[in-house]
Amino acid sequence: MKRVLLVDDHDLIRQGLRRAFERAEDFTVVAEASSVAEALAVAAQHKPDVVLMDIRLPDGSGLDAVKKLRAANPQMGIVVLTMYAGDEHLFGALEAGASAFVPKDAPAEDVVAAARHAAASPEAFSAADLANAMKRRLAPSGPQISPREREVLGLLADGLAVAQIAKKLYISESTAKTHISKLYEKLGAGNRAQAIMTAMRMGLIKAQTADDPLR
Repeated sequence: MKRVLLVDDHDLIRQGLRRAFERAEDFTVVAEASSVAEALAVAAQHKPDVVLMDIRLPDGSGLDAVKKLRAANPQMGIVVLTMYAGDEHLFGALEAGASAFVPKDAPAEDVVAAARHAAASPEAFSAADLANAMKRRLAPSGPQISPREREVLGLLADGLAVAQIAKKLYISESTAKTHISKLYEKLGAGNRAQAIMTAMRMGLIKAQTADDPLR
């Protein structure tokens, strides 16, 4: 029987995971935790074969916990289970040393299968969309934004007006307007708010960059 530690700050999710593993004949849930600190302490106490780790926890990132668990336990299987299933978090889990990455909306059988993989091959990373994610990272799709356009995009996200952008970049207002027009065209946007929201979805700018995209 493989020993499992469940880490999630939502009691209902932990209950659902526990039931899924109770139905499997090769796992037993030995402990639960709802925070990074608790997870590290419980893992040290129970020394589970597999840890299921959420990313967003009340006292920090589950990925930081994964790094610490991996450093202390090279043979521990670690499955990152999260509702944030984008490429950024997938590669974050890979780089942190996780054994598998599974979205929370995956079937329970997939979660248990990921735990089996993690227990058998803790150092071999597995994720359903890994191949496509690698393709996107190596050959990103989407509009080709020039370095200057990227600067303009960042200033738009900061809420600067055309005149301010021109002054900041030491260009004429007409040149600034041209850059903005090209950006709107490449992003398929009709205004600043649409351009910023589209750029955020494409990962061209970070969400925190645009405090108020409607300005």
